[in-house]
Amino acid sequence: MRRDIRDTPLYRETESLYRAFRRPGSGLIADAGEISAQGSRVVFTGTLVDSANEAVSRICLTDLASGDTRVLTFGPNTDRAPKLSPDGRQIAFLSDRRKAGDFQLYLLDAESGECHATPPVEGWVEYLQWSPDGGRVLLGVAGHGADLAGAQGAATSKAAAQDLPAWLPAVDTGEESYRWRRAWVYDLKASHVREISPAQSNVWEAAWCGNDGIAAIVSPGPSEGLWYTARLAVISLEGGACREVFKPQDQLGWPSGSPSGRHIGVVEALCSDRWVVAGDLKIIDTRNRQVRQVATRGIDVTYTEWRSDRHLLLAGHREFETVIALYDLETEELEEIWASEKLTTSGFYSAVAGLGEAGDCALVGEGFRRAPEIAVIRGGKYQPVKSFDPGAEAALSVLGGVETVKWQAPDGLEIHGLLLKPAGRGPYPVILNVHGGPVWHYRPFWLGRRSIGTLMLLKRGYAMLLPNPRGSTGRGQAFVRPVLGDMGGADTYDYLSGLDHLIERGLADPARLGVTGGSYGGYMTAWLITQDPRFAAAVAASPVTNQVTEHLISNIPHFVSLFLEDTYTNPGGKYFERSPIMHAHKAKTPTLSTCGVLDRCTPPEEAVQFHNALLENGVKSVLVTYPQEGHGVRKWPAVVDYAARMVGWFEEYIPAARGR
Repeated sequence: MRRDIRDTPLYRETESLYRAFRRPGSGLIADAGEISAQGSRVVFTGTLVDSANEAVSRICLTDLASGDTRVLTFGPNTDRAPKLSPDGRQIAFLSDRRKAGDFQLYLLDAESGECHATPPVEGWVEYLQWSPDGGRVLLGVAGHGADLAGAQGAATSKAAAQDLPAWLPAVDTGEESYRWRRAWVYDLKASHVREISPAQSNVWEAAWCGNDGIAAIVSPGPSEGLWYTARLAVISLEGGACREVFKPQDQLGWPSGSPSGRHIGVVEALCSDRWVVAGDLKIIDTRNRQVRQVATRGIDVTYTEWRSDRHLLLAGHREFETVIALYDLETEELEEIWASEKLTTSGFYSAVAGLGEAGDCALVGEGFRRAPEIAVIRGGKYQPVKSFDPGAEAALSVLGGVETVKWQAPDGLEIHGLLLKPAGRGPYPVILNVHGGPVWHYRPFWLGRRSIGTLMLLKRGYAMLLPNPRGSTGRGQAFVRPVLGDMGGADTYDYLSGLDHLIERGLADPARLGVTGGSYGGYMTAWLITQDPRFAAAVAASPVTNQVTEHLISNIPHFVSLFLEDTYTNPGGKYFERSPIMHAHKAKTPTLSTCGVLDRCTPPEEAVQFHNALLENGVKSVLVTYPQEGHGVRKWPAVVDYAARMVGWFEEYIPAARGR
């Protein structure tokens, strides 16, 4: 495989398809996310693509009555995470216009468009939230050089500029102050910003709890591993006292405090990754620390927002459904507002923005064939407001159909998946696409975003199976928990039995099967080809292949020990038994492995080891390393290069037409 493939027909086809969806240089919004609503308006982070094909994010505003949409900020910098103030007059947002990567708080007048900077904090701001009374803004601040979460790319954030010789070595003691995350508060009246979290509390995520305190997910140190055992606390603005109110069994996410500060809503779940939390809704009384678990009718909750002291708006997933609901604290009743198997929201998991107290909300909606759009749920009905459809119907027409498939694993557990089918009838060449995590899931998503490789495969006649094996969210914690301590165990056969099911139905050609996936999907790709000889080709992206080195080199060693329920000092234990490199001698499948040099979550050494192990055992293997990428390939034009190489690999080893 050549290093430079930019002059190949496959690369040019991929690039052309990306351009059709991104519309570079048009000034049109290509994607949307991070929505906030107030009254008749919403603000959101809009993605535009410049003439050089570089994606830039801007603060955008949509009038919900007319659909009129405006871009509010401009420049070469990145603007993101807008939040409307409670009175709707101001927009707080984050920008790195001072220095690339150094995100700080800015305020924008929603009427005049006047924008001004606030005093900078010591670090870069990850997220923000207005206080209930609109007088202050909470800031979640990470030190310059702190690692991003795996869902964000798992690269190390940019360190503060230092005038030092290039030859000086890097020094890592494990105790660097820049690793810490803190909570800060900006006071609008005083135009003053200050840190409010205690010195020995690392604040992973925080939200207002009344006007004088914050609900925070905290740990005694900044190591990514400590997030897995973090607790919920209330931090007082005056004096910074930190009072623990909830110690979970598993992981926590999406805290929200009621306007009075009396209650906190939070999601507890077994999780793989920070910022990717879906599970049980808990409500904690901050006075007596009593915990109420809400019966959510099978919804794995991914978002919480108090609309009053009585009503909590929530969003989440139930199997392939995206569900929005309203919980009444007084009656303890849950009212489902809206649910859909075909439409969902943007982002790793569903999130919305409340409008009023009755459960109405705004969201960025999308589906497999439906481009991102600003929409509202009113009276339980979905109403599109502003679509960002690029007019690429021809590119999407290659998706012949989407089928929900269900099958039984060897132990009798029912497994669900989505089958994306090309035009025509089977049996198809089928690519098994394994999701990351392992605790995550597939649901409908916009194929025009980062799934150009999928569209190209569909165009060529390949079908794609998107399975949700045990460990996936959307079916409750009892379905997630079996993967704990058994990665690469029973879930192995969830995938293989899914392919068997498609073969039995005449949908899959047993001689033309491929496998791919990123992160845990990359691990499972490498694992499956060492456990079963059926795959004709494999593409492993950002894989884990050696659990020992993953523990010792990555920034998530606690994840490895937690999900293997073992230690690397146990010779012959799961660290060795469940490492693909220990079974590489069994593999026969031609394999393309990809990795990012900047990846702290699944370091590039993981892909290197598996590549070399395959070569030593006489298996066709190619390793592609992207120098400017972290966890997953995200930037232009690397995304084009990756998609072209993936499609080319499957075309080379799996004929699209039978008998070729």
